[in-house]
Order: sequence, then C-alpha cells, then structure tokens
Amino acid sequence: MSLAPPPWLAHALRAQRGPIPWSAVVRGALSAGPLLCAGVLADRTSLGVVAAIAAMLAGINDRPGSRRASVKRIGMPALAGAAGMALGTYAGDHIGAVALTALLTLVGLVAGGVSAVGPVASGAGTQLLVTSAIGAGMPLPEEGWLRALAYLGGACWLLGLRLALPTPGALAGDFRFDGEREAVAAVYDAVAELLDAVGTERAGDRRVALTAALDHAQDALTGPRLRRYASSSAERRLHAQYAAALPLAEAATALAWAGQAVPERACAGPRRLAVAVRENTHTGPLPAPTRSAPALRALDDALLRAAEAFDRGRGGDLHTRRRTARGVLRSVLGAGGREYGLRVALCFGASVAVAQALHHSRWYGEHAHWYWLPATTVFLVKPDLGPLASRVLCRAAGTVLGALVFAGFALVLPRPEGLVALVAVSGALIPVATRHFAAQTAVVTVLVLALVMVGGEPQASAGRITETLLACAIVLIVGHLPMPGQRGGGVRARLAAAGGAAEAYLAHVLREAEGAVVRGVECPVPPQGGGRVPRRTERPVLRSSLPSAPDARIEGTAVRDARIEGTADDDPRPLRWTLRREAYRALAEARTAIALAAAELPALARHSEGAEEIAAVLERLVDTTTACAVHLDDSGRLTAGDLDRITELLDELGRLDEGHGLVGLRRSELPLAG
Repeated sequence: MSLAPPPWLAHALRAQRGPIPWSAVVRGALSAGPLLCAGVLADRTSLGVVAAIAAMLAGINDRPGSRRASVKRIGMPALAGAAGMALGTYAGDHIGAVALTALLTLVGLVAGGVSAVGPVASGAGTQLLVTSAIGAGMPLPEEGWLRALAYLGGACWLLGLRLALPTPGALAGDFRFDGEREAVAAVYDAVAELLDAVGTERAGDRRVALTAALDHAQDALTGPRLRRYASSSAERRLHAQYAAALPLAEAATALAWAGQAVPERACAGPRRLAVAVRENTHTGPLPAPTRSAPALRALDDALLRAAEAFDRGRGGDLHTRRRTARGVLRSVLGAGGREYGLRVALCFGASVAVAQALHHSRWYGEHAHWYWLPATTVFLVKPDLGPLASRVLCRAAGTVLGALVFAGFALVLPRPEGLVALVAVSGALIPVATRHFAAQTAVVTVLVLALVMVGGEPQASAGRITETLLACAIVLIVGHLPMPGQRGGGVRARLAAAGGAAEAYLAHVLREAEGAVVRGVECPVPPQGGGRVPRRTERPVLRSSLPSAPDARIEGTAVRDARIEGTADDDPRPLRWTLRREAYRALAEARTAIALAAAELPALARHSEGAEEIAAVLERLVDTTTACAVHLDDSGRLTAGDLDRITELLDELGRLDEGHGLVGLRRSELPLAG
C-alpha cells in the first residue's frame, strides 16, 4: 500500500529551493516601508499606503534575471495596476453596486483572457484585477488619477531600485550585465552537464535543464532596449557567445538522443567556455573531442566556431521572433484564453457581488473596506499560479497564520512607527517567501494588514480570515462548474502550439535535405535506397495528430513565415536554430501546463488525461529531428533509417489521437475526457 500523498496535496507541500536572494531582500526592505514612511511624514498617509501596495506587488514580480528583463516583468504589470486603480476608484465612486459588479466581471473576463498570453501578461492581469478591487473597495480621499499616479510611483520606485542597486558579483565586471552574463554561462554549463549524462538515465532531465537555461538566457538578452540592436561591444560579445551556444546545444542533444557515452574531454570545452563568459576573458585552448560520429564531429565544429566567436565578439543573432499582434489575439481568443477568461470573470464577479452584499448589510461592522474578498479570489483563481486545490489550501493556511501573527504584533507595536517597521520587514521577506504560496500569503497578509491599519482601519484579522475562507469556497465551487466547450483548454492550447512549432522545425529540416530552404509547402522524403531526395507535394502534417485548434497556434510557426531578419538565405542553419528554440520552448510550456493540470483534484485532472503521452511523443520527435539535422550537416542527406524513425513517431502520434492511447477519442481531437 502506497503512502504517497495525492498529486494535489503533494503540490501544496512542495517548496522551491535555492540560495537566499540577498539583493532582492535589500530591495524589498527599501521599497514598501520607506514609501509608507514618506507618506506618513508628508501627511499623505493614504497615498503612502497605495504606493506601498504597488511596491509590494512589484516585489512579488521581482524575480531573478537581468535588469533588462525586469523592466518588462515589473513595468507592464505596474501599468495595468495603475489603470485598474483609476478604473476601480471612478467606478466605485460613480456607479451603483449592480453596475459595478457587472463592470468588474467584464474586467475579469478581459484580464483572464489576456493572462493566457504568457507570464508577464498574467502578472498584468493579476494587478489589473487586484487594483480595480482595491480602488472600488478601499475608499480614500484622493481622486482616481492621483491614486493611480501614486500606485505607478510606488512600482517605479521598486523598479528604480532594481536598475540602480548592484547584485552580487555585478561589480566584478560590467555593471550593466548582472543577470545576462550568468544566464549565458549557465547555458554552457548545461551543455556540459548534458554531455556528462549521455548514455545514462539522467540525460532526459539534463536536456530539459538545457532547454530551461536557453530560455532564461534568451529572455535575459531580449528585454526592452532604447536601440534596436546591441549598442556596446560588451553586449555584442554576449550576443555572440549566446549564439555560439546553439550549435553546441544541437550537437549535445543529438549525442543524448544517440545514447552513446562521450569521452570526458568532450565536456571540458563547454565548461571552459562557461568560465570565459563569467570572467569576460578569452577561452584559451579548447580540448578537441574525437570525431568518430556525426554528432561528435558537430560538437567539435561547434567548439571551434564558439572559440572564434568569443575572440571576435562581433555580436550574433539571438534566434528569436517577436509575437505579432495577431498571434497574441489568437492566444486571448483561443480555447485556453476563453476558458481562462470565463473562469476568472465568474469567480471575480461572484466575489465582488458577495463582498458588496456583506458590506451593505453591515456584516463588516464599522469597516468601510470590502476589497479583501475579491482581491483574494484573484490570487486563487489564476491557473498559472498553481493547481486550484493547492492554491486554496495554501491561501487559507497562509492567511490564518499571517492574521494571527499580525494580531500579536498589533497588540505590542507602537503606532505608526512600529507598523511602518513591520511593513519594511515584511517587504524584505517577500523574495524569500515566494518559494511557497502559503509563506508568501502569510507575509503579504501581515504587510497589507499593517498598511491599512496605518491608513486608519481598525484591526481586522478575524474578518480577513473569514473573507479568505469565503473566497476559497467561491473559487472551489466555480472551479468545478461545467463550462461551455471542452475542458482543459489551457493544456490543449499549449499542446497545439507545441505541435505547430514541432511541425515547422521538422518540415524545415526535411526541406534542407533538398539542398536549400524553399518557401513552398513541398516536403522532401528520402527514398528507401538513398540517393537524391525527391520533392513531394505532401508534407508530414502533424496537425492531424494534434488538437484541431488553429486559434491556439502561435503566430509565425508556419514554415512559410519562418524568416529571420539579417539571415542569409543560403545558410538554413540560423533559421533551423530559431525553429528548434521555438519548438523546445513550446514543449516546455506545454509540460508545465500539463503538470499543473495533473495536480488538480481528480474531477479536474481527468480533463488532461493523455496529454502527457502526446507531449512525450512530441519531445521524442523534436529530439529525433535535431539528430537528423546534425546527420544532415555531416553527410548532406537523410538516410532511410532517419525517415523510418520520424514516420514511426508520426504514426504513434496518430494512434494516440485516434483513440488507441489512454483516453480513446477521435483522431482529430486531443485525448481529453469530455
């Protein structure tokens, strides 16, 4: 008899690990507390409270990464939060309860759909909803525009600290590159670790870690900039070092796919390159691996090109394409966006209605604020923050703990200076507490209760616990209500995007077998006996093996749209590397969505049954395509064995889709329970 906890409980008990981010702790201590203190000293306490709330929410988004990436990760949600603050304030002051509920429900629908676009958009949607609830449910003497300005100022203060304060190790090199250099070096370390694991059971996990390292480095280098291209030699050098890692990653993936152990000296080269990136020095001599296999020869060639790129430092293509407005709109209006938006709208609207009913019936007593219930619902209903059951358990436990801790402090701390100090300490703890949702909830509860007490609200720990439990009940009930269309839209959308990216990558590699990339839809298929690859008018369509959800595809994944600015048309490899990056990134996002869906309660988890098998076959297909690409570079053509392996994987995808897998649905649908 197994004593392992169910997935939904195991997820609630799981916490992230890692070193304490001391630089983020310092920024947290210097954010909300000093802003609140400034507001109290200037006799504008209410504005200080609003600014401190903004700094707190910005601190939650202050995650490890480069300064450039933090501008978008913190700035875009802050803009959405300021808009929500103004909207909620004016709506709460000028329209009735019924109209306000309808308006905020519509805001929830929009914010939920936008949250399906990605992590930054999800953060923007969260702050839009939270601040609209605060603006409407926290009466303050200032007008809406002034409150929005104070909110934006508080977020900009935290962002300014992020840009101005150094991080550990940043002073040893170029101050501008704190996260970028480490992110690129981590890619080379991940390549070396994958080579170490070739031929062992750890190879799969190491390949996933390499994908994560490449994603992180790409995000760190592609943040917002004032100029279109890298403007300094140091930045161009970093771009060149990142671009040089892509052929190494391709060769290492091909070696892992082959499963044959590689010599130890093959791992030494990437590690020396990692040291050179961190120390901003030249590589020195690199050990040459044996050239007894196509992937080993590709690894040797990639090391030579990397050494040359490190020496020249002329910059390189980051092999990424921006999502178009049409692609973003497809994500919002697709299956995942529709389901996300509808669920957020129902939960948020219901919580606003209940909160106002309790407020007008004087259930709150002398309290004039009713924002807590809908604001709590926002953090509970967001699927990308974790499974529903896990969020509910952690939120309830964290709120109870935080409210009890604050009640104890409120009895002994002097006012307001003691509460201001408590806000500063809580702000410093947020970067550490984000490792677990319950811990984060406890710290945020203490911080917010201290803020509103400084603003003049009486102690309300018991009421906040009750409202949190009400929010948990609302989200649990609405979360299990039947919805229009198929459930599991988020998983289906991510799988459809991964399938589209895999299709584009596979078709491009097959076209390379003809000797040149063409714009048409013909797809080469090697003959059984070898020889010249004929052109066929039939492409290896993955669409029939994947969910028929064209509205969920990422814009630009079609091969005919796959062009990189500045790439020579006679060299197909840069485009191939871009497509490979998109395929592996899409697969990682699909894996994350599937893991979260699998950790739901059984009534919800059943809607994603079979998705894990589809994703596993897609990963093997992309790995096989990478190995074929390396073999194609080495020999100039694909063999019959290469084609057989690709065909087998396509057939397996078809069998899963046709109902011969775990769920038994039609071929044109995802194997999800209805």
